[in-house]
Amino acid sequence: MRLTKIICGPLFFSTVLVSTSAFAVNMDAHAHHHHPMSTESSQAVVDYSLPKVNLVRQDGKTVPLADELNDGRPVILNFIYTTCTTVCPLTSQTFSQLQTALGSDKYKVHLVSISIDPEEDTPARLQKYAQKFGADSEWNHYTGSVEASIATQRAFDVYRGDKMNHNPVTLLRSAPGKPWLRIDGFSSAADLLNAYRNLVAVK
Repeated sequence: MRLTKIICGPLFFSTVLVSTSAFAVNMDAHAHHHHPMSTESSQAVVDYSLPKVNLVRQDGKTVPLADELNDGRPVILNFIYTTCTTVCPLTSQTFSQLQTALGSDKYKVHLVSISIDPEEDTPARLQKYAQKFGADSEWNHYTGSVEASIATQRAFDVYRGDKMNHNPVTLLRSAPGKPWLRIDGFSSAADLLNAYRNLVAVK
């Protein structure tokens, strides 16, 4: 993994909270399950090597991770688990808003959400979760074996040992072979849309 640049930026957590008030109650009820969320966000351009693992898509099909991410489309990726009541509903809601904001361009992008709780997140459960957030055909959710999930999390440096310790991280890449833009912390859909457009503009 090679990190080439770090930029500190403002937090958009409050914006996300306002737009996802339906989840606020659950957040309060289960906030003790997680460590305090950061009030800062940061960006870095990083080269990651994809692990040679197979994951299982929400439709039940087993697929090589590399094939899914290297199909030629720009990728916007995050990590979630379906029983999460804090970070994941917010980041998934942001992806849902991004999907809408992309308009007709959404079919040119691959939105990817990978479960960090593969023992609980079956394809059927992921499919239900995807429907909850209005995921269209370009937004796929993945699970798999515990080993494959951990290998994927380690490859993107998001593995924290316990799902309760996970942080919001979004990764964007304009094309196969290009470096990833890593955003640690909460981002708004507008932020992700701008980041995506900037990446594809210099593709």
